[in-house]
Amino acid sequence: MNFCGNCGSETVDKVPLGDHQTRRVCSKCNAIHYVNPKVICGALATWENKVLLCRRAIEPRYGLWTLPAGYMELFETMEQGSARETREEAEAEIEIEQLYCMYNIPRIGQIYVLFKANIIDGKFGAGEETLESRLFSEEEIPWNDLAFPSVERTLRHYFEDRKNNHFPTHLETLGSRLDHTG
Repeated sequence: MNFCGNCGSETVDKVPLGDHQTRRVCSKCNAIHYVNPKVICGALATWENKVLLCRRAIEPRYGLWTLPAGYMELFETMEQGSARETREEAEAEIEIEQLYCMYNIPRIGQIYVLFKANIIDGKFGAGEETLESRLFSEEEIPWNDLAFPSVERTLRHYFEDRKNNHFPTHLETLGSRLDHTG
């Protein structure tokens, strides 16, 4: 941010009094312009032992498969955001069961929050940001065509947890795209 959102003056990089990090600060009114992580919320939505995946119609990762998820909006809860994103991307209504996976992704300033959910009435489709959506059994998952490490980790957790019918909440920090272990 080169100009202040409050008064329009130029901003400069400096460590504000009482802070420990360099921030963009207005050279005139001294307003501090914080840049904080973005929250991504979504759902691992299932129907009859199959997982709902959406093939992306947008960048990044156009054409690859993902769980329905996106940026949380102001004035909504993470659950509401997850349900909204599932509705927008997969035209599915969901019933959220539990918080399932949370991922810190500090290298890109994001936090992923994914809920385990059931698709209501088994109905789904493809929204504007989706080329197609489908239900996949574990054997059918397109492992080599998944869009993001968080999607792969969530699916692996789910299929492993399903063996014991025990679904604990998973919290991990993800590194580079090539780092499949977290």
